[in-house]
Amino acid sequence: MKRHSVGIVIFDDVEVLDFCGPFEVFSVTRINAGEDAEPVAPYTVHLVAETNREVLTVGGMRVLPHASFDHCPALDVLLVPGGQGTRAQLGNEAMIRFVRDRAATVSLLTSVCTGSLLLARAGLLHSRRATTHWQVLDLMEEMFPDVIVERGLHVVEDGDVVTSAGISAGIDMALRVVARQVGESVARETARQMEYPYPESDARRISF
Repeated sequence: MKRHSVGIVIFDDVEVLDFCGPFEVFSVTRINAGEDAEPVAPYTVHLVAETNREVLTVGGMRVLPHASFDHCPALDVLLVPGGQGTRAQLGNEAMIRFVRDRAATVSLLTSVCTGSLLLARAGLLHSRRATTHWQVLDLMEEMFPDVIVERGLHVVEDGDVVTSAGISAGIDMALRVVARQVGESVARETARQMEYPYPESDARRISF
């Protein structure tokens, strides 16, 4: 079967679970898991940064990307995480250009937490429903009035764009992508392998 290529963008002060949660989901997903047939890994995951230098995350984790923007392979899914570093990236033309260019070629465009602000900055959420971390919902409405901000949803699907609430919500978003691309039964088995509750509802899980 054709493997789906996922590109996860990373940058200084990216939130760790924003990208590591989805990375885990896509990395452990298997087709035929628990059956007699040989399990098949349907995803290849790439961490992509502006350059090849190491990225320093929120909390101080040091991460080496697999590829730079200039040498990123073809992608089926682009995932943009969030974190404190998104504020700086909003003014980074190289980042915005990469996201905009790759959005035109992928089958699914996704974000976690404040990564949706970068999608909006790139003009990719115009008149679309989207969400972000609960603390940034007001800011998103102020900065991007053309975006239909969903306040009560954990994961928002609007056609080929999937956005999620903050941090741990990226796991749920990635499981939703797996369900869309290779089937809900596979997504449920992935959640089971991770000992993570499969998201049965889109309702936001915290009150504010």
